[in-house]
Amino acid sequence: MITIYLKQYNKIIRNADPKLFDELGYDDILWIDMLLPTIKEQKAVENFIEVSLQTRQQVEEIESTSKYSENENAIISNSNFFVPTGDSFIVEPVSFIISSEGVLVSVRSAESRTFRETEKRLQMNYRSYSTGYHLFITLLEVRIDYDADMVELIAKQVASLSRAVTSEDAIDKEVLHRISALQESTMLLRENIFDRQRVLSGILRSERFPNDIYPRLQLMIKDVNSLINHADFSFQRLDYIQDAALGLINIEQNEIVKIFSVAAVIFMPATLIASIYGMNFNIPELNWTLELSSGTIIPLGYLFAIFMMLFCSAMTIWFFKYKKWL
Repeated sequence: MITIYLKQYNKIIRNADPKLFDELGYDDILWIDMLLPTIKEQKAVENFIEVSLQTRQQVEEIESTSKYSENENAIISNSNFFVPTGDSFIVEPVSFIISSEGVLVSVRSAESRTFRETEKRLQMNYRSYSTGYHLFITLLEVRIDYDADMVELIAKQVASLSRAVTSEDAIDKEVLHRISALQESTMLLRENIFDRQRVLSGILRSERFPNDIYPRLQLMIKDVNSLINHADFSFQRLDYIQDAALGLINIEQNEIVKIFSVAAVIFMPATLIASIYGMNFNIPELNWTLELSSGTIIPLGYLFAIFMMLFCSAMTIWFFKYKKWL
């Protein structure tokens, strides 16, 4: 799909007919937005601006020259945009081309609220967007605002997770999965903010943009640097939460091991006594008996062994409590 924004009758008009390229000139077109364009639409735009569009592979490259470059005919910039997908998001690359005549061309493969918000601003105050350069800067400004919202959202999620970890006595795998997911989201967000920083640095070194844009660039770079610091803080906080969670898990496991160890030590003397009296030797205590007047014979050796087992176990428990190990 292709959307052409025309400068006519002192306002911006949307049109989706590629045949307009044969009827209008560069001064009549401000922005050409392409969403999942067909090959025919791509050819029509390339013939109009006399610049080849970027391929998907070129857009996804991470080299600095692929993020921002200039030639005699155009300025080419590639940047990543977040696209929400339920509780998470995916990263979609977007290609921008600004022709030497100031016409902005954007090529994308997914809907983005950045473009919807920029279109609203364009319709509300079209006089502020006299060239594609101004429109491109506005797109980046809106994107940085949304990046700030995402940094704030992740910071709130990290704070909520921190409270949950510190208030719970037991940590399950779900908490570790949440920590891992937030770490991944924070890294992706940080990488994309760096992507924005490289594009802004390239624009700042350029001499093609109108002079009234450069003060806005300075503020945008400050905002981007601030977002990077906030993202770094969130990532460091997640590391701290992960260490705290693993520490609680280790304490819980140590308590379980401690219980088994104490139980083994408590029954160790009784086991030793039972082993001694269970040997097939002539043990004198086997002959210890008490005959009652009624003729009943009580095996005193057996009772003595039981008493020794209980007494040693009780003394072991008392010793552990005395040492405050229990």
